[in-house]
Amino acid sequence: MRGALTRSVLAVDRITTQAALAVACFALAVAVTAGAWQVVTRFVLSQPSPWSEALVRQALIWMVMLGVAGAIRQGALVAIDVTREAVKGRARLVLDILIFAAIVLLFGVLFWFGWEMANRVRFQSIAGLEVSIAWGYAAIPVGSVCAVIGALAALLDRRESAAEGQV
Repeated sequence: MRGALTRSVLAVDRITTQAALAVACFALAVAVTAGAWQVVTRFVLSQPSPWSEALVRQALIWMVMLGVAGAIRQGALVAIDVTREAVKGRARLVLDILIFAAIVLLFGVLFWFGWEMANRVRFQSIAGLEVSIAWGYAAIPVGSVCAVIGALAALLDRRESAAEGQV
């Protein structure tokens, strides 16, 4: 039986991870469309688009930072998955806690530096897009929060281990 806090974390995770993955998919579509536009304008029209390359770069940054949240939540990071499958029982629980701690540490550092950079460059514009560079850097703290929520949910939602009686 799950506690109220666990249910709450899992509910927040469902919302944040689904939203992050939806935005990551949209960012991929934007990057592909803008990249195709860049190819057409450069090689067919011989007039390169001044904004499409910058848009592709920003869309890819958002896609990666938000997509990693879904990968962490599903345990789809290859090194983690291979290592986790190699151990059983209490060792798996210890490994899961170590993985969670490493993820929190990494994304905590990324959050801090991403936040600082977004604040530092908020008055500068992206050439070609004429929007603040802070929008690009904002992907780092936003993705970091989603990744930590996904990691916490993955730690709390250990259904396969509980089903095997190894918790």
